[in-house]
Amino acid sequence: MLKKTGIILFVILSIVSINYAFADIYMYIDGSGIVHFTNVPTSSDYKLYIKEKPQKIKSGFSTKKYDDIIKKAHKKYGVEFFLIKAVIKVESGFNPKAVSKKGAKGLMQIMPDNFKTLLVKDPFNPSQNIMGGTLYLQRLLRKYKDKLPLVLAAYNAGPNAVDKHKRIPPYQETQDYVRKVMKTYSQYKKS
Repeated sequence: MLKKTGIILFVILSIVSINYAFADIYMYIDGSGIVHFTNVPTSSDYKLYIKEKPQKIKSGFSTKKYDDIIKKAHKKYGVEFFLIKAVIKVESGFNPKAVSKKGAKGLMQIMPDNFKTLLVKDPFNPSQNIMGGTLYLQRLLRKYKDKLPLVLAAYNAGPNAVDKHKRIPPYQETQDYVRKVMKTYSQYKKS
């Protein structure tokens, strides 16, 4: 009986530890300054970037309320559903009336200077805000050739900051932002 219990415990611990291993994100900067991310490091050059503990995503606002709009934005602009949702979660916590200290507005925290180019007349209209924010993500994904950390850094700090540094800018707020969105994105993909 003790041997059988030990085997069952070993199997359970193995499964749990496998889940944790796949949740971690590793980073490596090569000789050309290109940043590589993976959840399965292929060499010792990769260093732990995000140690993730599985958890439920909590919010004071419904995380499913805008799924239909997010699906429409995904179809129209080809940006992954869970990426859009992760950006909304980190930017506003699904609060459609959110306003940042810098004046960014709505679910995807769009700056007033960008309203016109992103076709946003009312930043507090969830549909307009999500469509505008997703259009911006699409433009950044093209500009940075789908390198998600650079896309997220540009969404937060602006493309000029990313272009100037040719990597995630050395701003704590932006580095934290990239980590949060990557972590939230990973959690949504698993749920």
